[in-house]
Amino acid sequence: MDKSKITTYLFDFDGTLVDSMPTYVSIMLRILDENEVKYDDSIIKTITPLGYKGTAEYYRSLGVSLSVNDMIGLMKRYAEVSYRYHIVDKEGVKDTLVALKDKFSLNILTASPHSLLDPCLKRLNLWELFDNIWSCDDFNTTKTDPQIYQMIADRLDVTVDNIAFVDDNIDAVKTAKKAGITTYGIYDKSSHEFIEEMKRESDYYIMTFDMLLEA
Repeated sequence: MDKSKITTYLFDFDGTLVDSMPTYVSIMLRILDENEVKYDDSIIKTITPLGYKGTAEYYRSLGVSLSVNDMIGLMKRYAEVSYRYHIVDKEGVKDTLVALKDKFSLNILTASPHSLLDPCLKRLNLWELFDNIWSCDDFNTTKTDPQIYQMIADRLDVTVDNIAFVDDNIDAVKTAKKAGITTYGIYDKSSHEFIEEMKRESDYYIMTFDMLLEA
């Protein structure tokens, strides 16, 4: 790992750039609760990198009888008002992105669909700071697939060791690291129980977004 090679940042969205994980958690658990499907405490860690389609497919394996498309429709409908009008960026995000943009290419990779992601970024005046804004849907895979990071490197015309990846989910961080990317684990309240594991698995661990300027 050579930080001097970094030319590009790749950011997660939920829990990293915006304080949306409480909304995300309530939506995803609501689907299970409404369908009377039991789950354990690790469910959010498991589904966060999967995206809406991947989560719906996983829920089918748990016993939810709704179709994948019906579940995706419910997830989006439950989330729409919050993403369009209420969710806010996390402390220090905008100022840090502005500072980084002078030297680096800034990009997003998120499990959230564009129908929620794009309006939220535009409302928060963050949209123009990024060179590329990708949902996992654009690659037809998830952040737990190492190939997605190579596909992104190819689209950016860089090598994986030119990329720094910032995410609050331990499974996404572990996968990106396996793909050869420099990883920054970042704290979010929703993943508090995984702090020690994140510190072990990520190349760098930061408590607040503005610490990227120091790391």
